[in-house]
Amino acid sequence: MRRAALLLLLLAGCEGARQDMYDQPRYKTYAASKLFEDGSSARPLPEGSVVHAQGAFAGTSSGQVGEAEVVQRQKAEAAQQMPYTVDMQLLKRGQDRYQIYCLPCHSPLGDGDGLVVRRGFPAPPSYHIDRLREAPDRHLYDVISHGYGIMYPYGDRVEPADRWAIVAYIRALQLSQHAPLDSVPADARAALAGAAR
Repeated sequence: MRRAALLLLLLAGCEGARQDMYDQPRYKTYAASKLFEDGSSARPLPEGSVVHAQGAFAGTSSGQVGEAEVVQRQKAEAAQQMPYTVDMQLLKRGQDRYQIYCLPCHSPLGDGDGLVVRRGFPAPPSYHIDRLREAPDRHLYDVISHGYGIMYPYGDRVEPADRWAIVAYIRALQLSQHAPLDSVPADARAALAGAAR
């Protein structure tokens, strides 16, 4: 019986110690303080210090980790035309992202006849119409970012660099269906002519 009473007494003390950890003595923001000459608990930054933990940097431990990625993201978001060199790596990334986010509605060819459209969802416009072939790259980027009509915005799901990669891939899709014959190399043109017979 004595042990049980002693155990209960110890446990009650532990609860008090645990609560003290939650209710530690501290100053509320901008509270008065007799500790400092100016009477304020808020202390000015030391001279020469640089603030890093603001905006997108605030989520990092030092405010410096990932700074280059944030700058790159800001440049991609501000670009008015394709900010990257269009090469196979960019096109493959664009194709990959297109297949994940765009293909269900826009189809593999970009003609607006995706699987969800075949099941009754309203059809998006084909990428091969003159209006979209002539639209600036930024228009396509903005539609991906903010949505258009019934299209849901993907700005919170697709990184800016990936949105530009999708734009590059859409341009490749458009070119695949509307390439002028004189842009095809002569040897390939001969092969195409032979295949058409």
